[in-house]
Amino acid sequence: MNTFSDAVSLAVSLLVSADARLLHIVALSLQVSATACLLGAVAGLAFGAWLAVARFPGHRVVVWGLNTLLALPSVVVGLTVYLLLSRAGPLGSWGLLFTPTAMVIAQSLLVVPLIAALTRRLVLDALEEGGDQLRSLGAGPFTCSLLMLLHQRLAVLVVLLTAFGRAISEVGAVMIVGGNIDGVTRVMTTAIALETSKGDLALALGLGIVLLAVVGLVNLAIGAVQPRRASAPAASGVPA
Repeated sequence: MNTFSDAVSLAVSLLVSADARLLHIVALSLQVSATACLLGAVAGLAFGAWLAVARFPGHRVVVWGLNTLLALPSVVVGLTVYLLLSRAGPLGSWGLLFTPTAMVIAQSLLVVPLIAALTRRLVLDALEEGGDQLRSLGAGPFTCSLLMLLHQRLAVLVVLLTAFGRAISEVGAVMIVGGNIDGVTRVMTTAIALETSKGDLALALGLGIVLLAVVGLVNLAIGAVQPRRASAPAASGVPA
């Protein structure tokens, strides 16, 4: 058999036998990304909702900066968090570098701009449809914005699922701040990169299959939710 067929056969064996090492990596990946999205949602939803209705000098500059951050490379986020958490950094005394917590922080910073930008666009579209009615009842701008988020719950779910897909599939930030330590900070993307370089193609391929399945399930969930709300933001679009 050739290398490819051998790797596929061994990868399937690892999946079928529920290899403990593979399961630990998958579980840590899901835990880190889910926690990061939860934390990012708190900041991103609030900031996006506020930015949709706020009016102040430099508002357009802030919106431009937020939209620009959508293309921020994950390695830049990882480098920033590394500098903050390193021994010589301002937060070095916390001892968080090369821990899952550092990975959560990095992924949270990565998804906040995405959640905030999509939330802002979602609120603006929703306010065009029902904002006048809420304002006539005496609701303030930010209150209207938050109420629209509650009304557009499925669209908000699309935003959060999109953020989770971004988080779990990135490699640069978690590689830098996590150190890819076996059994401690090794997640699917970093393990795939390492195991491929080591020549352990079976584990790398097995993790790749699981990662692809997770991302596929996220996209299926987005597809199932989106048709129910015409105002749901497109996952691949950049807000105006």
